[in-house]
Amino acid sequence: MASEQGSRLDRFLRLFSDVRPGEGATAVLLSLNVFLILTAYYVLKPVREALILGEGSPELKSYMSAGQVLLLAFVVPFYGRLASGLPRRRLINLVTAFFAACLVLFYFLAHAGVPLGVVFFLWIGIFNVMIVAQFWSFANDLYNENEGERLFPIVGFGASIGAVLGALIAGVLIRPLGVYQLMLVGAAILVAEVQITNYLDKKERQRTEAHFPENETTALMPAATVHRRDSETSMLTLAKEDKEDKPKRSGAFGLVFRTRYLLLIAFLMLFSNWVNTTGEYILGSVVEESAREAVDSGEADGLTVEEYIGRFYSQFYGVVNIAGVLMQLFLVSRIIRYFGVHVGVLILPFTSFVAYNILAFFPILAAVRWAKTAENSTDYSLNNTVRNMLFLPCTREQKYSAKQTIDSFFVRAGDVLSAVVVFLGTTYFALSASGFAKFNIGLVIVWIVVAVLIGREYKRLVATGQPPR
Repeated sequence: MASEQGSRLDRFLRLFSDVRPGEGATAVLLSLNVFLILTAYYVLKPVREALILGEGSPELKSYMSAGQVLLLAFVVPFYGRLASGLPRRRLINLVTAFFAACLVLFYFLAHAGVPLGVVFFLWIGIFNVMIVAQFWSFANDLYNENEGERLFPIVGFGASIGAVLGALIAGVLIRPLGVYQLMLVGAAILVAEVQITNYLDKKERQRTEAHFPENETTALMPAATVHRRDSETSMLTLAKEDKEDKPKRSGAFGLVFRTRYLLLIAFLMLFSNWVNTTGEYILGSVVEESAREAVDSGEADGLTVEEYIGRFYSQFYGVVNIAGVLMQLFLVSRIIRYFGVHVGVLILPFTSFVAYNILAFFPILAAVRWAKTAENSTDYSLNNTVRNMLFLPCTREQKYSAKQTIDSFFVRAGDVLSAVVVFLGTTYFALSASGFAKFNIGLVIVWIVVAVLIGREYKRLVATGQPPR
């Protein structure tokens, strides 16, 4: 009877999601895996800020998003070629080793007095999107649609808590270790993280591919195999189909642009990030204005403008992170279970629609604060989980090559578009916070339409069992 109910871990995890017997350990290890990735990133963020602001300026920092997009235009196709030639374990090991080695190199260059502000800022922008996208490609490869919808909420908890604790760890370590030593801490975390990946890869292959010959398993087949594999289909069959389909293949970007479903996801990510980044500008402008008014009127409790802004953001991110963790634990799995992915993908854009309608007419600090709290906490929890579920019906090539393209290039393209809007809005159109909020409302309407189309397509793909074409 106990075996039918699963282990104690399985039973405990059922408080948060629908975990079947034997599934808990892998879900927790995946959660720990992404927890370490996000922890490494948030440990390295203070290094990024210290270098770019110490050697450059806030303006230079804002311009670097365009540089990241240009670099990704070259990096993403190269990653796609690696994924087409290497099995997933070797691919993940190679990419992770590269990023860890870069951190060690940066550490020695920094101590040699080499200016690293621009280089490190560009590097960490690529590291963040690529290493996280690679993890979710791996998670998508381990789970089918049913498993992913049930277990991704638990996996996503690791990302939520990693962002919270990573920032705290950086705050504790930066004084005794210094800025540059945090690079080595980040490298050590990546080395630990990839060990978990290797263990999970071996464990899941033994569980799902033990009846296949070695040369027909994910141990030897390239990560970016064109077709999906299930328990009844050998990798050898897929390899033959892969050869037949090769003339149709045109690289990572071509894969996205010729597949309607993937292109819709790309636009979803672009509009989501465009709206959110512009919203961050709205929040920042209102906070700065409120801080100056409070200081001038003597209502800032003796704080300077900078201290007032710092206190606000400390409290703001604290509430956002706590709300995001609670949503991830208690709401995400239930929303997916009772309403489905096609509804889950709509919740963030509708939340943003309400938020920016409020800001368009009440651009005061209290309204902006709570509107952005709702948007950001939903984004970091539900939306982060759902957008990774969208790749569950995809082929392995789409999970590794196309997902990397979408999660890196198109996300950063949203940052660039937001920077263009802010530049034009402040330089030529003199838009206020209310004006930017009204512009965001227009973007959100397009975002909602894209989300509806994606939800319908996801339901169709799951129902037919066919991958996107």
